[in-house]
Amino acid sequence: MVTFSDLDVAFQAIVNIHSGQCFGHEVLVRGWERHGVGSAEDLLSAAAAAGHLTELEVAIRALVAERASLSPVLTGAALFLNLDPRAAPDLDAIMEATRTLLQPGFAHIVTEISGLPDGGGPSLYPPAKMRRQGGMVAVDRFGGSADSFNLLIGCDPDFIKIDRALIRGIESEARKRVVLAQLIGMAHTLGIEVIAVGIETGRELTVCRELGLDLVQGFYIAPPETDPARLSGHYARLDGLAQQDRRRRQIDQRWVSQQMDQIPAIINDAPIRDMFDRFARDHNTSYVPVVDRAGRPLGIVRESDLKNYAYSAFGKDLIANKALGRKLQDFVVRCPIADISTPLDQMLAIYAAIEDAEGILITEHMIYHGFLTARSLIRAMHEKTLARARDENPLTKLPGNVVIEEYVADCTASGEGAVLAYIDFDNFKPFNDTYGFRQGDRAILLFAELCRKTAVAGRWFVGHIGGDDFFIALQGADEAEAFEAIGDLIARFASDAESFYDHEARTARCIVAQDRDGHTKRFPLLSASAVLVVLPPGSRTVSTDEISAAIAQHKKAAKSAPDKLVSVILTHHAVVEPA
Repeated sequence: MVTFSDLDVAFQAIVNIHSGQCFGHEVLVRGWERHGVGSAEDLLSAAAAAGHLTELEVAIRALVAERASLSPVLTGAALFLNLDPRAAPDLDAIMEATRTLLQPGFAHIVTEISGLPDGGGPSLYPPAKMRRQGGMVAVDRFGGSADSFNLLIGCDPDFIKIDRALIRGIESEARKRVVLAQLIGMAHTLGIEVIAVGIETGRELTVCRELGLDLVQGFYIAPPETDPARLSGHYARLDGLAQQDRRRRQIDQRWVSQQMDQIPAIINDAPIRDMFDRFARDHNTSYVPVVDRAGRPLGIVRESDLKNYAYSAFGKDLIANKALGRKLQDFVVRCPIADISTPLDQMLAIYAAIEDAEGILITEHMIYHGFLTARSLIRAMHEKTLARARDENPLTKLPGNVVIEEYVADCTASGEGAVLAYIDFDNFKPFNDTYGFRQGDRAILLFAELCRKTAVAGRWFVGHIGGDDFFIALQGADEAEAFEAIGDLIARFASDAESFYDHEARTARCIVAQDRDGHTKRFPLLSASAVLVVLPPGSRTVSTDEISAAIAQHKKAAKSAPDKLVSVILTHHAVVEPA
């Protein structure tokens, strides 16, 4: 008789990227070398070849059940268990073992599937049966397996686990970041949460958080542990990212918070009669959000799906009869999910991608926060548009002070590095007094248009503080690159602005006008000067007050500099003298 009693298991934490709280653990087989094989995959292949794969799958679950009693941290979180595709023909037996051995003792059981057996299709993994007998479903090695999208479409998973190949080196490979961002958006549109596997560096972790991933797993966060007592419910390595999330000001978040509906959710293991009571009490409610005991949204229950039971003579009694096996979670349907910090235009795209969606489940750090209906989404977009219109400079149509301040706050919180340029016209008052305010407006419009033409899409932000004061942010630029770009912009403006003067002034290279004290003086032709505030990567603690103080301190130096530029480097709370 084949025995697998000499095997062991390890548990690797899967952690909420926003809070550092442990969400679950993946089970990893250990002790395979005692069977004369070189890896866990070889052990599975040998068991499959000998016809003992089902026994091995059940033995692993029995071993986990035995070890789980030693750790409340383990049983209080989700448990992720791999299912070998070659065991799919015996799915009923394996899922029944999962249900009887593990389901009562864990917060969630998640069955991971990574491929299809030879000649088989996604129908081998019926999602309703898998959820009923084993909890939730995850597609493992997503993006690294040829079956990834077939499983995504056919198995209606709760999670996708991004293959390590897409994570490795993502901080330096733009194509990987684009692909992963699209995968995350697609998953959230379908109500699926995304896990990054194989996080090995801090930079990989930071990029994953910036792209909107939900959960992370890897040696950088926590190695696999064979001793359940060594597992933790919180991982301090993510505390820094959690603090950045709290500090980051999300521009659209206020509109979402104001417009979303605070619809109370119901817990997925509540008696189904509670759902009937909710619909009976509130005749205006046609759906109710459903969450697990941790507050994580699972979907919604529609009143229309319960009508056959609600309006029949014995329907409520039949559906509440435990012998029939119908539970509240059997009526849960998927709904798009978005974090409250998601930009409104992305929320609109998520909603539009799902036909007949009731709305969007809004979360904050994966916890249900509210519900955004189509009407609420439109109202939020409308309020945002009105606010932007009120803040927009009426002359140049560039963003004004409110948006500029929000942008600066985001730049400092992100820690990605940027150069912030404050640009002020030189000799504008005498020019305006001599040639009139209409010509002054033309000069301002000229500079605004030059900014638009010079700006690099996706990297530059251009704002109009007011009057002849402008703001430009260059994301990802270093001091030398910003010096060259802003210097060229100022030089082009000075050259083009000469056309506003008469021939005599252009020849003399100056005009005669009165200064602010009423004294007659010669003033050079119109130009501009700039203070460049350099935020190196990692400068997350620099405040907007420090930036404003640095600009005020160096404005005079910029106006007297030969190239009309001066830069100051801000690192944390220290100011480096201007270059």
